[in-house]
Amino acid sequence: MTAEANAVGMTVPSPDVPPLAGFVIGITAARRKEEFASALSRRGATVVHGPAIQIGPLVDDKDLYQATRTCLVEPPDYVVATTGIGFRGWIEAADGWGLGDALLDRLSGATLLARGPKARGAMRAAGLSGEWSPPSESSSELLEKMLEMPLHGKRVALQLHGEPLPDMAQALRSAGAEVIDVGVYAWSAPDDPAPLRRLCGMVAAREVDAITFTSAPAVVSFLRTADVLGIHPEVLEAMRSEVPAMAVGPVTAGPLATAGVPTVQPERARLGALVREIETELPRRRERRMVAAHHHLAVRGRGVVVDGQYRPLPPTLMAVMRVLAEHPGHVVSRAGLAKALSVEDEHALETAIGRLRSALGDGKIVQTLVKRGYRLAYDPHTSGRY
Repeated sequence: MTAEANAVGMTVPSPDVPPLAGFVIGITAARRKEEFASALSRRGATVVHGPAIQIGPLVDDKDLYQATRTCLVEPPDYVVATTGIGFRGWIEAADGWGLGDALLDRLSGATLLARGPKARGAMRAAGLSGEWSPPSESSSELLEKMLEMPLHGKRVALQLHGEPLPDMAQALRSAGAEVIDVGVYAWSAPDDPAPLRRLCGMVAAREVDAITFTSAPAVVSFLRTADVLGIHPEVLEAMRSEVPAMAVGPVTAGPLATAGVPTVQPERARLGALVREIETELPRRRERRMVAAHHHLAVRGRGVVVDGQYRPLPPTLMAVMRVLAEHPGHVVSRAGLAKALSVEDEHALETAIGRLRSALGDGKIVQTLVKRGYRLAYDPHTSGRY
């Protein structure tokens, strides 16, 4: 949306309102953040980016080198790839040490398992084939499959995806397997924590309409940051009510579920699928539709769609509109609206109402009831069909 379109009362030129126009969405992604933000912006959303993690190579790769040497001397019976970037990084590191061909030769004799299509693709790109992958793309289903296999006395090379996988590794060891941890890269806190802290504060204050997560470590980092800021309870309460948490898949949603936060997830754990899920679910959850003064209204997070035209509103006017739309047709007292505006001056309230009427394009949408207050000129019979 252009700066001009943000002016009070101006409308988006196109008669077709983008599905996410008027919504502010927070993203915590580290990888593919530009692609994610661009996809949401094309659908009309305002994006606030607060990267919760950063990904990088291991500071000390001696453990990776040792794991690689172990696989050469004692070839694994099973090889588990959890991410495409991680598996490729392992092969590239082995190539750098002059061990790439030998490593692939040893891995080719193992039973191959991949957590998802990207990990499977990385295996195939390396010349390996015959891998199995769970339909759900989840670590839990992958582990269930492995526990059905003969593991006692077998070696499992487990490629990690940025952090240890203690539950999976322990379960495999309990089944009698020898587990070789293959850590290729690591997650860490962002170098600049300011954007993440700002995003946490916006979630707590309900200043975003949704918060998105594309990895479990990002969720953990986000919640830790909220705790450090002293707003952990407020953030959790916001995500349980007015700020839906959108997760790319069940693995990512795990830490949120543990914290008692419900999530919205696509059927397939893909970034594109998450974008489409947001496009469908956010308006359904956060848009309030009605007819007032013969105008079709759709009240969104930061503006109102009036008869198919999006009209952005500044925060003060949006606060008034939300109160009026919460119980359309019901009278809201001057005191109630003044509280929403955080003002005591009656003239300031009247000025705000006048600006809201102008911004909506028809003064009749907001009615004045002398000595009582204001209400939307709501038509319940027509609104039921909108």
